[in-house]
Amino acid sequence: MADEIKSPSLDHKMPQRASLGEVVDTQTGDTELLATLGYKQELRRHYSTIQIFAVAFSIMGLLPSIASTLSFSMPAGPVGMVWADMASAMPTAGGLYFWTHYYAADKLKNPLSFLVGYSNTIGLIGGLCSIDYGFANMLLSMVSIARDGNWSATRPVIYGTYVATVFAHGFMAIFFARVMPRIQSICIFLNIGLVVATVIALPIGKAHNAPPVNSGSYVFGGAENLTTWPTGWAFMLAWLSPIWTIGAFDSCVHMSEEATHAARAVPLGIISSSGLCGILGFLSLAVIAASMSTDIESILNSKFGQPMAQIYYDALGKQGALGFMAVVASVQFFMGLSIVLAASRQSWAFSRDGALPFSHFFRKVSQHRLMLYQPVRMVCGCVVAAAVIGLLSLIDNAAANALFSLAVAGNDLAWLTPIFCRLVWGKDKFVPGEFYTGKFSKPIGWIAVIYMVFAIVLCMIPTGGPDPSPEDMNYTVVINGALWLGALLYYAVHARKTFTGPQTTVSPEDVGKRIEVEGKSSEKSGL
Repeated sequence: MADEIKSPSLDHKMPQRASLGEVVDTQTGDTELLATLGYKQELRRHYSTIQIFAVAFSIMGLLPSIASTLSFSMPAGPVGMVWADMASAMPTAGGLYFWTHYYAADKLKNPLSFLVGYSNTIGLIGGLCSIDYGFANMLLSMVSIARDGNWSATRPVIYGTYVATVFAHGFMAIFFARVMPRIQSICIFLNIGLVVATVIALPIGKAHNAPPVNSGSYVFGGAENLTTWPTGWAFMLAWLSPIWTIGAFDSCVHMSEEATHAARAVPLGIISSSGLCGILGFLSLAVIAASMSTDIESILNSKFGQPMAQIYYDALGKQGALGFMAVVASVQFFMGLSIVLAASRQSWAFSRDGALPFSHFFRKVSQHRLMLYQPVRMVCGCVVAAAVIGLLSLIDNAAANALFSLAVAGNDLAWLTPIFCRLVWGKDKFVPGEFYTGKFSKPIGWIAVIYMVFAIVLCMIPTGGPDPSPEDMNYTVVINGALWLGALLYYAVHARKTFTGPQTTVSPEDVGKRIEVEGKSSEKSGL
């Protein structure tokens, strides 16, 4: 039967991919490539290369991400392509845990794959939590600006706004699925337009409404330390902002089963989104540092509850700040929508392989006309999980900040593990796809592993100093430690009996039938 699940023997299937480059029809080639990995085509392939790039670029959301994490980088003062090879070779929605299982040593395949899948799932849901929590704060800071700082949101109000946002994203991800690729394309222009407008407006506004822009020596060499850590370590902690901002590039991987010409679209999406964000992010931060007040402590303690809102207010006045924060909040809203897509696809793929509780329920793909080929149940599951995890924000600032570091620690472990497995155990198994970094592949891999170990450690350290109070403590190590140990314990007690790694869901008739259905659907919809 087509729905019967069997364990695939991937080792003998992978080399077959080389011949697939001869397939003329892109959609047929994508479906057959997925079939060699053991899966039938269940989702709709309607994302172009640009739109796959747009998903990751939208989630990174330069200015909104910078605004959400300024509190991590500012205490140090103003000075404060790794996945492409494997993404091209094995483009599946599960991605990271699939690669881990393929490359790891035989005895470690199942437990490591299981751990990576859970870490990636929670990391992506944590990303949704942090993005939507940042949006709620931005939206409410506009109310504070409109009332001249005479109003500030309480924690229940922030949480209520956050939950409403999360459910709005779930609704849009389900019912706007057909136009979602076009929404992602629009996000490219919104993100770049916001950066350009900010880079132009802040220096001009600063020159008219306040003292001249800050000097280059201040922007690139001005060091401060508003923590009780040594100055050098305070500078290192400032890396948390770019680490969180230029993340979620694995979203391209999780969208691979909805991409046309996935072996090309996915790696190009990863590299271009990360590269462009790095360049524009550096430019944005330099201009912000040049235009902000040198009284950093006053910015961090802004009466508007949002450092970026204070920077806009100081340079552009009340109306200018309201206008820009409205655009920043809008871009952040679409960031949340994009990461719902990525999180739901990763979680759906993990359920397809029987790893999550109630997998049989969550792995179903909708056949309803308005929600055709969408993992609707898993979208709902991610939304509910985000709403529950977001309850942390009701406790205190330390618990709310854990939402941000949860995404970093969870995803970094999931990112580094398959790279490490490929470097140590998978040397002879790797078969390059259309994109390959050649002789640089291994050095890039080892640099990535070292960097991500550093990032995991960094995000678990209290940002205020070595002797934190309960209110300033970083609880990431508790939350992520419980997640990782819990996943391994669950595997040891129960899942080792049922989880055997990636499963086979494809049969020859599935491939032909799906190609035929997709072709008719594409002609009818004009996609």
